[in-house]
Amino acid sequence: MKSAFLDKLIERMDRIDPRSLQTHFLHLAREKGLLETIFQSIQEGVLVVDADGCLMYANRSAENLFNFSLDIARGRPVAGYLRGIDWDRILKFDEAEWSRLLTQEIEVNYPEHRFVSLYAVPLPSPEKGAVVILRDVTKDRIQEATLVETERLNAVKLLAASVAHEIGNPLNALNIHLQLLDRELKKLDAGAAESLRELLSVARNEVNRLDLIISQFLRALRPSKLQLALARVDSIIEETLTLMKQELMNRSIRVDVAKPDRLPKIRVDRNQLKQVFFNLIKNAMQAMPDGGLIAIGLNATDRFLVVSVRDTGVGIGPEGFGRLFEPYQTTKPGGSGLGLMIVQRIVQDHGGQIEVSSRRGSGTVVTVYLPLAEPRLRLLPKASGKPPAEGTAS
Repeated sequence: MKSAFLDKLIERMDRIDPRSLQTHFLHLAREKGLLETIFQSIQEGVLVVDADGCLMYANRSAENLFNFSLDIARGRPVAGYLRGIDWDRILKFDEAEWSRLLTQEIEVNYPEHRFVSLYAVPLPSPEKGAVVILRDVTKDRIQEATLVETERLNAVKLLAASVAHEIGNPLNALNIHLQLLDRELKKLDAGAAESLRELLSVARNEVNRLDLIISQFLRALRPSKLQLALARVDSIIEETLTLMKQELMNRSIRVDVAKPDRLPKIRVDRNQLKQVFFNLIKNAMQAMPDGGLIAIGLNATDRFLVVSVRDTGVGIGPEGFGRLFEPYQTTKPGGSGLGLMIVQRIVQDHGGQIEVSSRRGSGTVVTVYLPLAEPRLRLLPKASGKPPAEGTAS
């Protein structure tokens, strides 16, 4: 592409003395170097395509975006690197509409899955061709999708919470009337009341189960504010195991807890974190109907206190793995499918993370990462290049 300066220089070349010509060429070199520096420093990809659709120029961002090298791709059809674009449409503009801007958004699957916004401006005569500007808009699309999903989820939560609240009122009335029926049954003789009492017990158990599901659902949707205080996570786990001791024994399940001699205290809501461990241990128990082992491990990294809960149960198949934290997704008879949803919400409220790894027939490991109250400092290597001593300084 020739600049106006270059056009004038060519016209006057036979009238310019060698010293002046050298000065003009140095000026051109500086101009080219400045433009090259600008093109290579911007985040947007820049392509120049000739009238035949072959690549003439690409900056570093464009090379990285589509994983090619200009040295190899120069002179080759650009359609081989940017597929799904109507290059004929871009390159066949009429002379009068060379300044027209064409915009398009494309989805790229190689080398990474991305969304790219494309702006193309045809070049005027005599060069023909087009300048193409490429901008990675993947983050924008993800943010938009996340925002839409969040708004949708909030709307569903509001509706679901209202429905759950309305269901709770008739459940309370049913419970009261079942109590009144129980009183009336006591007035009947034992033989006539026995069969009715059995039916009444079934009805009462089902009402209590519905009430429990609604309570869990509302707790998951409308979490209470965290009451944070420094606490020892291992002591919270011990309290949870004490609470579940009898049920663990009845199911022939052994629990091993492995932890270092010293663990840092962290800021947590003790009651909510106890609910996390209760749900995780409960899930592990239900995955081992014939008994087994639950191994709980605790350790600390520079940033997190890490708690892992491993069982020797049936494991999780690939078909259910992607929906673990969705409500009502459960493989257990009588399960509400809300346990892991509540666990995830509490852990995230604490600023932590949760990971699950499992294989059918090989058990499941759930790992919870809880941020330390004060992240520990790690000693950096000395300038001499010698490796640092193992350990951390706090």
